[in-house]
Formats: sequence, C-alpha cells, structure tokens
Amino acid sequence: MFGLIVNGQEQKELQYLIKREMDEILFDLEDHRISNVVKNSMEERYKILFSLLQRVAPKEEYISYIRSKKYK
Repeated sequence: MFGLIVNGQEQKELQYLIKREMDEILFDLEDHRISNVVKNSMEERYKILFSLLQRVAPKEEYISYIRSKKYK
C-alpha cells in the first residue's frame, strides 16, 4: 500500500488529468472503427481511472462519470 500527500492545487490537477483521460476514452468508445477487443481494454482502463478519480475527487465531481449498464 502506498500513501500520497498532495496539496489542494495538486489534487485539482490530478482530477483534471484523470477526467481528461476518461473523456478521451469515452469519445473513443463511440468510434465504430475500433475493434471490440480494444474497446474491452479501454473499458478496463476506464474502470481503473474511475477508481482513482473516486479517491481524489468529491462525489459531485465523479458522479457524472459513472457509466450505466447499457454501455457495458
């Protein structure tokens, strides 16, 4: 287990970076040219990023990134 101490500005920067990466994944998941194998890997990465976002952001910030079952 690792610990991480960050100040408020660093926390906001982490939130921004994670959200940006998640937005890119969501955009790419809509692309019909990407194979399902790659999309499955992207879904796994999204889950990891979402769990990281939950650790550094308040609920109001990450609630909009919860994916519904119909997209999975």
